[in-house]
Amino acid sequence: MAGGMAAVTKHARLLIGAVVLPLHDPVLVAEQIAIADLMSGGRINVTFGAGYVASEFAMFGKSLADRAKLMDSGIETIIRALRGETFEADGRPVCVRPLPIQKPEEIILVGGGVKASARRAARFGLGFLPMVPDLVDVYLEECRKHGREPGLYFRPMLIPISIHLCEDPERGWAAIERHAIHVITEYAKWAEQEGDASNSPFKSLTDPAVLRQAGLFAAWTPDDLLARVPDVVDRSGFAFQPLLGGLSPEEGWKSLKLLEQTMPKLKAAIAALD
Repeated sequence: MAGGMAAVTKHARLLIGAVVLPLHDPVLVAEQIAIADLMSGGRINVTFGAGYVASEFAMFGKSLADRAKLMDSGIETIIRALRGETFEADGRPVCVRPLPIQKPEEIILVGGGVKASARRAARFGLGFLPMVPDLVDVYLEECRKHGREPGLYFRPMLIPISIHLCEDPERGWAAIERHAIHVITEYAKWAEQEGDASNSPFKSLTDPAVLRQAGLFAAWTPDDLLARVPDVVDRSGFAFQPLLGGLSPEEGWKSLKLLEQTMPKLKAAIAALD
């Protein structure tokens, strides 16, 4: 998909998030990253996550208990491969060609919602895409401990996690409501697999009225979006999911077209913050 997006764009950076690295062959992932980076002219970023859904690990014949080890060894293999090294990993020869335009440290981010993910990103000298904003401070401190400059990182906005632009918020919410509920329901099921359903923040959000009130998913007009620009803090931003939980491409395109029309004003409003 990243290659397809690269083929029809010229300037936008493409952030892939997240590849559950422990489930995949790191040499194959390295080759795919190199090709996607070349196709995009050096506009690719890829986020690696450790994963947490037991059924996914079972499907790939992996153990959830091994994810930290697989994550570390996978990252090391990919970095070395994308640097152009010829070496052995797990008893097999590795030599990836062609090489990407960017350095691997410029391409790769570590994603996650726990401190270990921040420490891992800093230890490998990679960027960081946290699930919660407080982890950015952990990442920056770990970078200092390792004597490294921080890589690319983001400080996420927790509310909303997904915006659907529309001309009428009531109709917009009606269009996305069942898809937002589907997303929340699936996350609640995954928490149940982990044996943590009682503590899942998603358990109480499957009621449509409660979900809308929580503000995790928003149906905004372009004016609503512009009014929220002052809420954007350092390295955070707005998130759009045009295919949210199976939302039809036709409905997703409506949101993207409104975003396109609003972009000049949005850029100006963000620039005014400086």
